Amino acid sequence: MKAPTTDRGRLLLVLAAVAAVTAFTATVPLLRDWFDLRVYHGAVDTWVHHGGRLYDYRVPGTTYGFTYPPFAAVAMLPMALFDLRTAIAVGVLLNLAALAVVVRLLTGRAWRRHGWYGCALGACALALFEPLRDTFSFGQVNLLLLALVLVDAWLLATGRERRAGVGIGLAAAVKLTPALFIGLLLVARRWRAAAVATVVALAATGFAAVVAPDASRFYWTDALWDTTRVGRLDYVSNQSLQGILARLGEPDRAVWAVAVALTLGVWAVRGRRAVVAGDWAAAFALTGLTACLVSPITWVHHLVWLLPSFAVLVRSGHPRIAGALYAVLCTSVVWLWFDDASGIDGFLGSNIYTWITLGLLLWLPVGQSRAAGPSRDRSARAIDPAPSPAAPRMAQVSSQSGPSSSGAAAAATGTASGPGRGLARSASREPTGSTRPAAPNPQSSSRRASS
Repeated sequence: MKAPTTDRGRLLLVLAAVAAVTAFTATVPLLRDWFDLRVYHGAVDTWVHHGGRLYDYRVPGTTYGFTYPPFAAVAMLPMALFDLRTAIAVGVLLNLAALAVVVRLLTGRAWRRHGWYGCALGACALALFEPLRDTFSFGQVNLLLLALVLVDAWLLATGRERRAGVGIGLAAAVKLTPALFIGLLLVARRWRAAAVATVVALAATGFAAVVAPDASRFYWTDALWDTTRVGRLDYVSNQSLQGILARLGEPDRAVWAVAVALTLGVWAVRGRRAVVAGDWAAAFALTGLTACLVSPITWVHHLVWLLPSFAVLVRSGHPRIAGALYAVLCTSVVWLWFDDASGIDGFLGSNIYTWITLGLLLWLPVGQSRAAGPSRDRSARAIDPAPSPAAPRMAQVSSQSGPSSSGAAAAATGTASGPGRGLARSASREPTGSTRPAAPNPQSSSRRASS
């Protein structure tokens, strides 16, 4: 099938795509009823206006409350000024802004070449990506943290290392998982950036301890170690190594520790190789993949950290593979095993997002930027230029290199399928780690369900 060549044909195709996406999001995905944002708002409101303790709050009718470090609550204090509806609107706008930053950093300026037609089709693709659908409809913070981390990736990749580390530090203070990016800086021997990230994370944590000493004391001595506050490890939305083991009925923590150690070993080797090659985009992508695998709980909406990997695949000349994997992550297929993940089909199907994450960790191309870098148009680069302060001079030369450079730039940076924005349908009243019995058909039912 040939792509339309007239504006009328393109408009008709875009309208058809919008209709298809609307039909899909009206029937397949589940609306999460802003559950996580209701947790944030309720906890902060109770803490500020009613004298309650931050970590004692529970969403009415559930056992779920605030689970992030105290600095996250301090950063969310402005929520106390709004009612829930206003907080939801602000949360959507912040996620949209973060999504724009993420797309810009992952694609460079390549998106401009596609005009309104390409951007409209890209927006349709964004609306399908399940981790981002859930991020929006839960009211989650993952997209904001990804944007913070990718800003540091861009600073490192463009020779602005002296300014790098603040985004990673803030992200690690809000949620512990991004602290692995400090590990990447250590593996890369970027001591200054690692020190900045560590100091920022500790300073933010210390500031929270001053503002909320009781909450800080309780979190670091009690709440952090209480896994029941988060949800069931065997819940199908938990797409981590621990989730696989839990669904297999393997309770031995030593097995999980060995799996984590092996995964971290692979990450350290491949991440170091990417950094040596000057491929910061791949290095950060690998770290995001690893964080999802080794975290005890990686809900589906946490998988927004896979987005940099798709950009790397497209840049390295594998758009079909990127498109196929992206399409799987749009299907909500893991929920077919919501009730029963036993058997071979359950082992393979209920963990399919984890298999994709693991496969990307093992086989994601690295070291592409140095080979392609000198022939690229600077205006079309993603976050993967040469690793040294000399990079801007090289880029200036490449921008004058003629037609061959523009072709290399398109191969290196353009991405037709990218991160997605969540659209959802009916209301679910349960949190990410639901412990309620499964609905008979959880992916199409309007009854309660969760990711």
